[in-house]
Amino acid sequence: MPLEAAARLVSELTSRGYNAEREAVTRLTAADDPRAALERVLEDVPDDVLVVRAEHVEAALATDAGGATHTDVPGGSSADSTAPVSTGTRSAQERDSSVRSPVEAGGSSSANRETDPAVRSLEITGDMTGESTGTGEYSDFVSVFRDRLDRLGAKLRGRVNHRPATAIQEMPGGSEAAMVGLVNDIRSTASGHWLIELEDATGTFPWLVMKDREYVDLVDELLHDEVLAMEGTLADDSGIAFVDSMYFPDVPRTYEPSTADRHVQAALISDVHVGSQEFMEDAWNAFADWLHTEQAQHVEYMLLAGDMVEGVGVYPDQDEELDIVDIYEQYAAFSEHLKKVPGDIEIVMIPGNHDAVRLAEPQPGFDEELREIMSAHDPQIVSNPSTVTLEGVSVLMYHGVSLDEVIAELPEEKASYDDPHKAMYHLLKKRHVAPQFGGHTRLAPEEKDYLVMEEVPDIFHTGHVHKLGFGKYHNVLAINSGCWQAQTDFQKSVNIDPDAGFAPIVDLDTLDVTVQKFS
Repeated sequence: MPLEAAARLVSELTSRGYNAEREAVTRLTAADDPRAALERVLEDVPDDVLVVRAEHVEAALATDAGGATHTDVPGGSSADSTAPVSTGTRSAQERDSSVRSPVEAGGSSSANRETDPAVRSLEITGDMTGESTGTGEYSDFVSVFRDRLDRLGAKLRGRVNHRPATAIQEMPGGSEAAMVGLVNDIRSTASGHWLIELEDATGTFPWLVMKDREYVDLVDELLHDEVLAMEGTLADDSGIAFVDSMYFPDVPRTYEPSTADRHVQAALISDVHVGSQEFMEDAWNAFADWLHTEQAQHVEYMLLAGDMVEGVGVYPDQDEELDIVDIYEQYAAFSEHLKKVPGDIEIVMIPGNHDAVRLAEPQPGFDEELREIMSAHDPQIVSNPSTVTLEGVSVLMYHGVSLDEVIAELPEEKASYDDPHKAMYHLLKKRHVAPQFGGHTRLAPEEKDYLVMEEVPDIFHTGHVHKLGFGKYHNVLAINSGCWQAQTDFQKSVNIDPDAGFAPIVDLDTLDVTVQKFS
């Protein structure tokens, strides 16, 4: 199937308000007269249909009185060699392309996406949409931090002989002590040592990290309000403890991720920013066209980690960089671009800080009006963060605003915008997507801390910083997926050079990553 012909058909369908399965476009392009075939399909398709499927095309062409139109794919292939070149290693379907079976007329083929619901599996956990209980009262803040300490502390109490702060205060000098708590304060002493104050439900207690100890470098990684454990020896007056060891909730080094039982892929993208003058429409269209090709036949899921649109009033003088100034029109335009994605791809979306939801995290999914605007592709819209399990593979989706804070607080060699996945490693280590309260990351107090990583994900997917990076931390695949927006004047002013027009593709059966470039 020539890529240009497929793109024209997809564009025509989109302009008329339809989405389409990849196989439907394949069959239309293979017809003797694709434009006439398209018109016949649109004449016959029921009025309530939003997605043109292969069976609609087959039914329309089968009743063609002329009998000249056919559904065979010439040469048994539905893609040519013009597909974008991957910037990563060859994916499994490329390595196996020489052994594919030819496409049979009127039947299924190896180029079809699997649509059998018994084969596909998509589950959502952690979606707090409609579950918000926060009122902003003092008691809400107490509740969320107690929940954080209880849940993350449970992962640490079995590793140390934990005692509450008030109990440690009553212990005699020279005793061995251990405590699990929230980091309440971090400060250096006049002698160059570090004083860490831990807080639990009973009170606070100070722990001194000596500057000549081997683990002093860990102090550079600490953030306020994270949960950790410390062991050490009480001073003679019992007023302070000298730290001997430090523990984080962390991902076990022996963690073994789950994988899918078949070869299936997911596209992990974020930060589309429709409505911006710098939205890269050509790159997005190339990506959508590629999804209709044989090279993308195993891409059955798309996970979009926030910032569908550019938004309004997000940063100073943003209106001067907007191509669409009305927020609802931005979402309508985004929906039109989303329609270009094959209709048989399952889509899950979470909001980001540019989207029209509350800024404080966790962010609930979009309201009903915006859901209706984006309903054509029937995406699953959930909160930020949420965990999506695709055929047994758990993916923690988080937009990533806290990465700014991690990168600002930690030394450059431990976290930077050039390697955003390394900043993500620290969130995995802390088992919390946004541990620090009161900084740049806005946090909403709830009865439950929805930002805790209760379970270890197989994949951790973020966006926000507009930089591409991926790697593994204790076998967890961390991916920051870049963006679809060229550099804005505001980004220039803060020295952000975005990685735009990239689509990381994950093999869910191996957790290998291939990056497709469309810019």
